[in-house]
Amino acid sequence: MKNLLEAINETSSYIRDRINFAPEIGLILGSGLGTLADEINNPIIFDYKDIPNFPVSTVEGHEGRLVLGELEGKKVIAMQGRFHYYEGYSLQQVTFPVRVMKALGIQMLLVTNACGGMNKELYPGALMIIEDHINFIGDNPLIGHNYDELGPRFPDMSSAYDKELIKLAENVGKKHNIETKKGVYAAISGPYYFSKAELRMLRRIGGDTIGMSTVPEVIVARHAGLRVLGISCVTDMAIADEIVSISHEEVVKVANETRPKFIKLVKGILNEVTL
Repeated sequence: MKNLLEAINETSSYIRDRINFAPEIGLILGSGLGTLADEINNPIIFDYKDIPNFPVSTVEGHEGRLVLGELEGKKVIAMQGRFHYYEGYSLQQVTFPVRVMKALGIQMLLVTNACGGMNKELYPGALMIIEDHINFIGDNPLIGHNYDELGPRFPDMSSAYDKELIKLAENVGKKHNIETKKGVYAAISGPYYFSKAELRMLRRIGGDTIGMSTVPEVIVARHAGLRVLGISCVTDMAIADEIVSISHEEVVKVANETRPKFIKLVKGILNEVTL
């Protein structure tokens, strides 16, 4: 059985042998937001099923492709769809692509998601820049043997989201007349939507949005020393006393409707960011 280092080397070598550049920025595109990858110039596309050691995305709205190329003058590698703990993958498998992107050369990770809003200042279609997170998944991708080559045994998560990148995202939003909020993203395991009592608990401990992804990838990115920017697309309101039934199809629908301003924001950030 391959250890993590061997798997990363095998996968990164497979991709590196088929491209002629080193990516600078990694993008993880959440439910309904994957079409941004279609705007990448001179794309080199890999289906997840063809990449050694990669899991396969099984969720509607996640295309299951790795797209490399150029976007807004930056060399990027984009996950068009991600993996989730609730699909039955370990968090080490969920975060494996971040390890591979780091091995290929990225310096920054821009991670997105579709989520529920618990803060009444949010609304369906709002874009929230993640300032901090709460890991309520009940697991951690760093549990187990630590390879010093990948990062320290006890990484600091007190500033997981890069303050300069947060400020840049805010400024880009203002420049393009896109309203952005800031807040705390709470990650749960899923795959069910939380009960009213559970939502009240998460809101009381500081969560502004709730979702089933992102935090494991951010933990691994910071462990690897990458700069991180997170953006949530609020697709429904998960306020305990006002909650209405929601389906995944509705989540994807709102994410699709929000897509134009999301794409404009992300492209503006890529255009202006310095590495």
